Amino acid sequence: MTPPFRVHGVDGLRELIGRQLGPSEPVEVDAARVQAFAGATGDHQWIHVDAERAAAEGPWGGPIAHGYLILSLLPVLLFERLLVVDSVDAMINYGLDKLRFPAVTPVGSKVRLTAVLESLEPKAGGQLGRFGLSFEADGAEKPVCVATALILFS
Repeated sequence: MTPPFRVHGVDGLRELIGRQLGPSEPVEVDAARVQAFAGATGDHQWIHVDAERAAAEGPWGGPIAHGYLILSLLPVLLFERLLVVDSVDAMINYGLDKLRFPAVTPVGSKVRLTAVLESLEPKAGGQLGRFGLSFEADGAEKPVCVATALILFS
């Protein structure tokens, strides 16, 4: 699959400032992905990992994905499905800002990402990109995750 945006180095990124990227091709958040995330993080809350109990007792009629699982899809959705940046030595997750989970993600949903490169500024021997992110899931009225990601390109 060829991402819709391919740029060469930091100079290519500058051309994308203010442009909407996406929505991306989707990633399915299936039960196996949720179970793997629970195992990796030790977060085995029944609303995520016990489909039978979540269907019977949960307010959403079934299990939901961990919010941070959705956020963990960022590298795949942004740098494989939306944007490829050639000729940079490293892309480092420098942090997040304004992280929110406005809606839940039912297991079985397909999640897509829309991003906007808001700015690109010199920082720590590279360029710090500020990306506005909106993760959306099938059937959700609101985004399931909204954040600003700070990515250092060097």
